[in-house]
Amino acid sequence: MQKQLSKEALQIVKKMQQNELTESVIYEEIARFAKGKDNQETLLRLAKEEKAHYEIWKKYTGIQMKPQKSKITRYKWIARIFGFTFAVKLMEKGEAGAQQEYELLTHEVEESVMIRQQEEEHEQALLSMLDEESLQYVGSMVLGMNDALVELTGSLAGFTFAMQNTRLIALSGLIMGISATFSMASSEFLAAKSEGRTDAMKSCTYTGVAYLITVALLILPYLLLDNSQYLTALFCMLGVVVLIIAGFTYYISVAKDEKFKPRFWEMTCISVGVAVISFVVGLLAKHFLGVDL
Repeated sequence: MQKQLSKEALQIVKKMQQNELTESVIYEEIARFAKGKDNQETLLRLAKEEKAHYEIWKKYTGIQMKPQKSKITRYKWIARIFGFTFAVKLMEKGEAGAQQEYELLTHEVEESVMIRQQEEEHEQALLSMLDEESLQYVGSMVLGMNDALVELTGSLAGFTFAMQNTRLIALSGLIMGISATFSMASSEFLAAKSEGRTDAMKSCTYTGVAYLITVALLILPYLLLDNSQYLTALFCMLGVVVLIIAGFTYYISVAKDEKFKPRFWEMTCISVGVAVISFVVGLLAKHFLGVDL
């Protein structure tokens, strides 16, 4: 016999039933293309648990639901672009606000306590078992990106007042950036080799790619704006720096369960601080050396 729930509790149960069904399908879909047998098995276990929760909620609503196709498609694309670990942890992160709803259900749905416990403990334990190759090289990517942000931000800021021409600044930055990319990648390769690691090539590739992408994004404003708009290009470049830091820090905070704000402010202050100092150095160098380009 179906238990009668209050109107508020019934709405919450319907919402949770829908989420559990949709997320079980998302786990199954991601498991189809996730690399590694262990990862696939973990994702399928998560899918099975979510489906079991759906069946429990269905006993109270008496409704047979269909998964949300738009949500499934969205998370499949997120998983393909940013990795399955980021996708599933982002999805679970969205459930953090459901604690108050579980509290409301405690007195009307006895299974809600068990489901809440599984969500908090068992599923989190399963998520921690996911082992994605790209996340093993986050340190290499951070190294490449940080070095590019600090070095190139400072250099471009210095070039801005020393040269006062967006094309010359972009050319100088591009030459320096490409040279620095190979230098950084080769240094990472040699460091990994000296440590006896067998993944030296992969490590240096992740470092080099992160460095090169950062270089391209920072130089882009100088390529898109007119020669005389060097100050506008400078401020656009600094805006790109903040966006890169925010985006990458958010990715790390979700995928590796780290705090967002401390890392974001640390990287932003270092990059912008170096840019300001280099900007002043470029201005002084132009004045005292009497160079006029």
